[in-house]
Amino acid sequence: MLERALRNESWKHCEPEFLELATNACLQNAPTAWWHCQAFPNTSPRSDLRQLMNDQDDRQPADDAREPEHDLGFPQAAAKARALPQTPGVYLMKDAAGRVIYVGKAKNLRSRAGSYFSKTAAEELRTAYWVTEICDIDFVECESEVDALLMESRLIKDVQPKYNKELKDDKTFPYLMITTREDFPRVEVTREPRDRGVKLYGPFASAGALRGAIQVLQKIFKFRTCSLDIDEQDERWKWFRPCLLASIQQCSAPCNLRIGKDEYRQDIRRLQMFLEGHKKKLLAQLREEMQTAAKSLQFERAAVLRDEIHMLETLDDRGELETHAQPEVFYVDPKKGLAGLRKVLNLPREPRTIEGVDIAHLGGGQTVASLVQFIDGLPFKPGYRRYRIRQVEGVDDFRSIHEVVSRRFRRLQDQDEVFPDILLIDGGKGQLTAALAAFREQQIEPPTLLSLAKREEELYLPGAEEPLRLSRHAFALRLLQYVRDEAHRFAQHYHHILRKKSSLGE
Repeated sequence: MLERALRNESWKHCEPEFLELATNACLQNAPTAWWHCQAFPNTSPRSDLRQLMNDQDDRQPADDAREPEHDLGFPQAAAKARALPQTPGVYLMKDAAGRVIYVGKAKNLRSRAGSYFSKTAAEELRTAYWVTEICDIDFVECESEVDALLMESRLIKDVQPKYNKELKDDKTFPYLMITTREDFPRVEVTREPRDRGVKLYGPFASAGALRGAIQVLQKIFKFRTCSLDIDEQDERWKWFRPCLLASIQQCSAPCNLRIGKDEYRQDIRRLQMFLEGHKKKLLAQLREEMQTAAKSLQFERAAVLRDEIHMLETLDDRGELETHAQPEVFYVDPKKGLAGLRKVLNLPREPRTIEGVDIAHLGGGQTVASLVQFIDGLPFKPGYRRYRIRQVEGVDDFRSIHEVVSRRFRRLQDQDEVFPDILLIDGGKGQLTAALAAFREQQIEPPTLLSLAKREEELYLPGAEEPLRLSRHAFALRLLQYVRDEAHRFAQHYHHILRKKSSLGE
């Protein structure tokens, strides 16, 4: 009865005051309380519940005909824990009055629940002061640990067990938050949930398990977890370089507009169906869509749906959730990167245009240069330029930098075009000095000029005796690395084209 009641969604329509009493009654083996909540969601809570409990008592057989009640107590609860199934699920610890005092989830119910009756639990600071209150255990089996995590969250929210709250030392529980007012909603873990513009799931007892669950679910639903402000109408996002999650097929890369808004939102709705406990309905829907796609000869789409179905059906084969939690993927946030550059470089306003220069050569043959352009922190491909180095023989990065900077800014000056706000040179102090010499010889006032050295990621600025070292996690540094790496990629690509033409005798 408990499992069937907790999996039913109709409890959401009950009045909160009644729901709390009915839930506790249900957990204390008063099943008809649940059916009353389901059948009469808008009735007066306390009077109806009392009448219901009285009716339940009236229907009990005479004392001499009743079955003996289950013995309660710590030893009896320990014996019951040892008999639990070895499957994923949620366990509910109760005190002598039958109140739920703790809710937890487990990959293996018997192993996890049994650990509370060990010597270690009696000595552990986090459990020693309350485990002796355990007098009974109830449980709900789940199909996977991810399902158990979501069930645990719903129970903690509804029942509010005494020791789940106290174990957090007054810290805020983590929530799973989905934004709702963006073209491409994002999913994140937060301890400070917003009131508007989001859909919340939780609270969850373990931040580590929640992050692990997100990693598992992200492989199925491929949602984004970054904080980029992606506008589907802004075509510049087509040139944005996605983070590692796209490369490992864990994100559909809306930041590169590889997926449309409607299709992405459909993935988010499927995720929400799963989070709200509609896994069977979701699987049925996916199977129907897969068959429709196959009949329409959309075999690639059908294969994607087939894989999603398989992953949902095999969630329990993915090991402990905590093992899936990955280190942060350091994506580039354009807005934060530009704001950081303004602060770091002490600029009067946020820069809008950044250009980056890099040199590529092979043994001194066919030396080329690239210039990439970023506007508002995003690549602007129409502004990319390629240069063959004409005046330098052999390997000489300094003179090559000097040539390309001279040619670029002499043309801008002569055609009265706007200079970039920042010019970034790939290299160290020597490359920066060569670029400065080019401006000086052309008698052109340079924009904000700096170079970024790869080995230690040090920033060199004109007139500064020592390089500037930013945190590896600084958004300003990430944006500069993005510009530098894109310039390097573009230069190498051009160099390979020329090498291929040379080898073919073109």
